[in-house]
Order: sequence, then structure tokens, then C-alpha cells
Amino acid sequence: MKRKRGVFLIASLTIVLSGCATSELDTAPSGPDHPWTPNVTSGGVIIPGKEKRISALSLSGKYTLPSNPNAAIEGSAPLINNQKKTPYNLAELIDISQSSNPQTRKAWNTARDAALAVGIIKSTYLPTLTATVVGGWSRARSQTTEASLNADDYGSIGINGTPRRGSSGTAEVQTVGLRWLLFDFGRREALIRAARQAQLATNVLFTGVHQKIIYSVTTAFYTHAAASTRAQLLQTALENAEHVQAAAEARLKQGQGTIMDVTQARQVTAQVNLRLVQAEGEEQNTYLALLNNMGVSTNSHLDLEDVSGRPLSLEDVRLSDEVVKAAVGRRPDVLAAYAATRSAKSRISAARAAFLPSIFMTGNVAYSTGRTSLTSIPSASDGVSPTLNLSGNRFSTLILGGISVPIFDGGLRSAIVKRAQDQEDSAEATLQQTVNGAVQQIVLAENALHTSLQAYEAASKLRVASQTNFDAALLSYRAGTGSVTQAELAQNGLLDANISRSDAYYAALIAAAGLAFGTGSLG
Repeated sequence: MKRKRGVFLIASLTIVLSGCATSELDTAPSGPDHPWTPNVTSGGVIIPGKEKRISALSLSGKYTLPSNPNAAIEGSAPLINNQKKTPYNLAELIDISQSSNPQTRKAWNTARDAALAVGIIKSTYLPTLTATVVGGWSRARSQTTEASLNADDYGSIGINGTPRRGSSGTAEVQTVGLRWLLFDFGRREALIRAARQAQLATNVLFTGVHQKIIYSVTTAFYTHAAASTRAQLLQTALENAEHVQAAAEARLKQGQGTIMDVTQARQVTAQVNLRLVQAEGEEQNTYLALLNNMGVSTNSHLDLEDVSGRPLSLEDVRLSDEVVKAAVGRRPDVLAAYAATRSAKSRISAARAAFLPSIFMTGNVAYSTGRTSLTSIPSASDGVSPTLNLSGNRFSTLILGGISVPIFDGGLRSAIVKRAQDQEDSAEATLQQTVNGAVQQIVLAENALHTSLQAYEAASKLRVASQTNFDAALLSYRAGTGSVTQAELAQNGLLDANISRSDAYYAALIAAAGLAFGTGSLG
């Protein structure tokens, strides 16, 4: 009966434990046909646990998750306490973005992790020491029976039983183990070279992240400046349209104009006003994009420097092949790809070194005390559970040296070498692709700068001619010798010429930053 009760207890415990893993399914969404309903604290924080059951009729409005105020505060971008008396220039905005943009911190942590990876591999040159203390208590109980045939007159069988026996004891084992890999035919050295090249790549990319932030902030700054200038030009165009409208209304009162001239002038004024409203909305959008690229809160308020009057150099400069080659060689993405190829080569050497033997030394110092008998002891290192019998005290020391020669592993090492060779080939292909992309980016940036400078020069001439035409058409219309149609056409031509010149101006600044970024010289 005791044996049956023990079997029943073990079976029941097994059934209970087997349901522990699958019971966590209750914390997942209960079905694919309705949203998950989380458990929420009184403060609005989502907590783990079983799904809150609701009826199908109560699903309305349950597709929105509750707002966590802690997440919104901790994840928000930093605010700028704007106490400056002067507007922010581009250099100051870049300086703020270097410290506030989360990308720099992430890239910095990646570079630090790569440096730690080198240190981890270097630590394998040193021996490893492991201290282990095993202690416990044991109890044993036994009972034996002996059966014998008694030669009496009745032929009965007699059973002689011995009394139960029990024993208990405590024991403790203290060990210090040593393992030291002395020589491995350069495998660790190859791994260190590969890790150092990977670290070099992360350091280079860290600088590349800073260059990307500089370029993105610069582009966003000039884009916002272009939108602001466009809004100012449309404000001026609206005033010009109102002048034409006022002239048409004055001529109508004097009996010299027609109602059609007035309605046409009012239509043009309304059209320019609509474009102004759209331009002001675009100005706000570009301002928010600038704050986002800087990594600061969109609730920040910055007074920005006006760069609309900066003179441009119209000299057409073309980059030679030698300059392009030197520029490609200093780009962070190219340098990182080159370091990745060298790291892949070192990994091939490390994989091939695994075929060679390794020389090691191992030993331990142990002290045991107590009196007990164990069938097994747990081991956290190799999973071996030997039988341990302790009686009395014992102190032992062991030092061994040996050589390990790999013989057969089912093709594992060969597969690792092949994989390393494939990774090297992919790294070289990535390097070639990166170089080709860098050259293309430089050429495109150079062409963009060349085109924008030419467009700016042409738009400047067009603006002068359009201004003269508009002044003459408005004066002629006021004098009664011109038509409102000519005045409106001249006014629209002047607006387009001003916007074209402004767009070409800021496009040239953005293209210059793009060329500096493409050549790896943006700072």
C-alpha cells in the first residue's frame, strides 16, 4: 500500500507540473476575432496577467489601448530652455543634436559593446578558476528478511526477519578547479583580430552617425528656411495682388474699368491667399521635422537665424577622379565595410585553427569532511553526476597537462570553415556595392550642386526681368493704358520667379551639404 501511495503521489505531481507551461496561454489573447483587453492599474499602467474577459457586445471602444503616463514621460525627447537673446544658427543646432539625438547614444553603446567583445576574447588567454562547495545530509533505512525451511514433523516453512536499520550523516566537499588553455595554434589570436576589426567598424560607424545627424539637421534647417522664405514671398505676392485689385476697384469707381476686371483681380487675390495658407502649413511641418531630426521635443520653441541673404559662389567646380577616389576612401560606410572584410578573413583563420590540436593544463585542490554516502551530486559545469562516498577527512591535490586532438565531429568544423568563407565573400560583395553606391552618391551630389547653382543664376535674371515687367504692367494699368490681365500675368510671373530663385538658392545649400556628406568631409 505504501508503494501504491508513492506511485500515485508521483503521478499526480507529474500531471500538475506538466500543466504549468501551457497555463500561461491564459495571459495571451483568447481569440483572433476580437482585441486583447489588458489589465490596468488605477494609474493607467498595463500589467501582466490574464486577459480581462468582456462580452462581445462590449467590444465597442475596446480597440484603443490605455495610455501609460509613465511611458509618455520617460520616452519623451528633451525640451530646450530657450534663454538665448540671439537666434540659433545652424552650428548651434547641430551641437544640440549631437547630445540630444538618441542615435548617438545607441551608436556609442554599440561601439562600447564591440570593445568589450575584444576583451572577452582576450580573457581566454588567462586560466579559469572555479570554487565549488557541496554539502548535505543523508539518511538511509533498510530492512531485510531471511526465509528458511524448518525440518519439523509438520513440514512448515519458517521466516526469520532482522530489525530495521537506519543511518544518517553529513558531509562537505570544498574544491578549487583550474583550467588553462596554453596553446591553440593561433585560433584565439585570429578571433581577436576579427573582433578588433569589428570594433574598428563600429567606431567608424559611430563617426558616421554623427555625420548623418549633421547632414539631416542641415537639410532640415535649409528646408525649413526655404519654406519660411516661400511663405514670405507669397505674403508679398498677396500684397501685390491686393494692389492690382485696389487699382481695378478704383478704375471701376471712376467708370474706366469693368466689373470683370474687379472679379478677375479678386480671384487672383484669393488664389494667392490660398497658396499662402498652404505655405504657412508647410512651414510648420518643416519646423517640426527640424526638431525631430535634432532629437528634441516638438514642444520646443526656437528662434532661427535668417540665412536668406547669404551670397553663393557660382564657380562651377568639378571633382577629378583622384578627388573622388580619396573621398570614397574616407567615407565611414566604406571604411566599415572594409573592416568587415578583414574581420571575415580572420574568422576563416580561426575556423581552420579548430582542426589543430590544443594544449591545456587542468587541476584541482579538494578538501572533504563528514560521513555520508551519496548516489549522485549535482554539477553545474558538465552535468556529470558521480557517486560520492565520504568517510572522515581528506585533502587532495591534482595537476594534469594534456593535449586535445579533434578527430571526428560529423563535419561540423568543415561547415564552420565554409560558412566563414561565404561570409568573407559576402563582405567583399558588400564592400564593392558600398564603393559603387558611394561613387554614385558623390556624382549625383555634384550634379545637384551644379544644376542648382545654374538654376539660381538663371532664376536671378528671371526675377529682375519679372520685377520690371510687373512694375511696368501695374503702372500702365493704373494709367489706363494697360489691362488687368496683363497686370495679373506679370504678377504671377514675378511670384513664380521669386519662388524659383528661392528654391534654387536653398537647393544649392542643401546640395553643397550633400556633396560634403557624400565625400565624407561634412563636419
